[in-house]
Amino acid sequence: MIDRETLTAVADAVAGRPLDEALLADLKGRFPSLHLTLCGDDDVPARLPAVLERPGFNLYLVNGSEHCLTLTNDPDVAIGVVLAWVSED
Repeated sequence: MIDRETLTAVADAVAGRPLDEALLADLKGRFPSLHLTLCGDDDVPARLPAVLERPGFNLYLVNGSEHCLTLTNDPDVAIGVVLAWVSED
């Protein structure tokens, strides 16, 4: 489970920083219980709304309750967060 406070803390830690491997390493140190990954927002299926939107990036949840990881909007089954940068194009 990932609560709203944790999502907000992740978003606050990301705000104003480049979404890169250094940021990802920092976040993994701050939030060791979360699975974290980076991608472009264009790589996320359009049918899935972000669970949190901020200028320059969106957050999505990862479900690990099945055999394969999937994206979800259900924080009760979430084990991780996808940080998706939003292109300015």
